[in-house]
Amino acid sequence: MTRDHGDPGDAPSAPPPLTEVAQGARPSAAEEARTVAASTNAGTLATLSADGDPWASFVTYGLLAGAPVLCVSNLAEHGRNLLADPRASISIVAPDSGSDPLASSRITLAGVAERPTGDELAAARAAHLDAVAAARYYVDFSDFSLWVLRVQRVRWVGGYGRMDSTSGEAYTAAEPDPVAPHAAGAVEHLNSGHADSLAEMARTLGGYPDADVAVCTGADRYGLDLRVTSERGTAYTRVGYAAPLTSYGELRAATVELARRARQA
Repeated sequence: MTRDHGDPGDAPSAPPPLTEVAQGARPSAAEEARTVAASTNAGTLATLSADGDPWASFVTYGLLAGAPVLCVSNLAEHGRNLLADPRASISIVAPDSGSDPLASSRITLAGVAERPTGDELAAARAAHLDAVAAARYYVDFSDFSLWVLRVQRVRWVGGYGRMDSTSGEAYTAAEPDPVAPHAAGAVEHLNSGHADSLAEMARTLGGYPDADVAVCTGADRYGLDLRVTSERGTAYTRVGYAAPLTSYGELRAATVELARRARQA
């Protein structure tokens, strides 16, 4: 994972772990991107005008195996642009209630837009309507068309200093995370009711035996992210579950197991 911006040059370096970290896996850039794409139904579509100039438009979309499905008016500029040049990209920002927009996860999906036909047309129509219920009022109008963006290149940014690129093939093969989009309440519960267990996880599984405090900053199908505070400063670590989760309903049992492992370590 690259870090090509977002780390202030004069910031103190984070203290390194002192023992082995039971980190396990972390979501790939493709999985992160699929999760962001599934988190909302709106983005900014970039097309090329007849003069070759970039043109950005707010659009809604559904997902067909991860591919954005657009319902576009042929009278709109971006609709005319796609008819002339199908190269396009869409920028999608995950919903976030924080005060810093640049700390939010976002993706850019780039590729070529195509008009679906046959069975895919019916599937694309259903995918768009599942995500954008209001489209039922205009999806069948003669001046509207469905387009599927065939994703060829992906850029994911998870906030400051967290970013990566991946291929369209990897993006299509990945699946949205079943835990991360729903984990806010569980994270709050862990921090408010199980602070001692989180600190023990950081000390015995997270590589920071000198940790005084650990705060959970996120959860996904593979593990928990922790912010650790010790006399050496503040650092970030991760503890992995025994096995990847397949549903949000498995999160509680997985965190109980982590706490048990931390006590026994």
